[in-house]
Amino acid sequence: MVTTPPPGLRERKKRATREALREAALRLAVERGPDGVRVEDIAEAAGVSPRTYNNYFASREQAIVSAVTADREARIAAALAAGPAGARLADAVTEAVVGQYANTGEREQKALLLITTRAALRDAYLGSTAGIEPPLAEVLAARLGDAGAHTARVLAASVAAAVRIALEGWLRPAGAAEAAGGLVVPSGSLPDLLRAALAPLAPAFDAAERGTRP
Repeated sequence: MVTTPPPGLRERKKRATREALREAALRLAVERGPDGVRVEDIAEAAGVSPRTYNNYFASREQAIVSAVTADREARIAAALAAGPAGARLADAVTEAVVGQYANTGEREQKALLLITTRAALRDAYLGSTAGIEPPLAEVLAARLGDAGAHTARVLAASVAAAVRIALEGWLRPAGAAEAAGGLVVPSGSLPDLLRAALAPLAPAFDAAERGTRP
């Protein structure tokens, strides 16, 4: 089990600011449409300066997407860390990923609907998968032991790439043309696509797990 100390005051303030910015970005995008929202509008609605905004997000698309991806990478790592110690590592990672992408609330659904309407939002959504790597690598390293730190990073990077490929197949189905305005209709079952994308990594996870046994 991987444990982390509770966040300090400064970290809590940073999290609160990030939350305010992404909530403001989503609300304004729903009200005005994504193209009708400026960075300055989001910053004003969140009660911060545009300069402060730029410390958290590089674009309006990133802030809007964050409403659906908020802390997902940390939740994937936490789900893996909280799982049964005796479970097969490949299966545990797959279930942690699928669980966090399949279980979405009303806010996430609203944001995802917006994401399907603009190519720039879809690109930002796909780019967010890179955030999976650092926290997942930390949990994998703890499970594999100190000798497995490098392997953990490689495996975590592979998981992030597999998730991106699954999402690309979901948001950019082969042979499907975009509708007017850039709208796409997600195709297929996202959990099934994620499982299929992660399946080729199972032998690598099995080998890494065998390497930790005496």
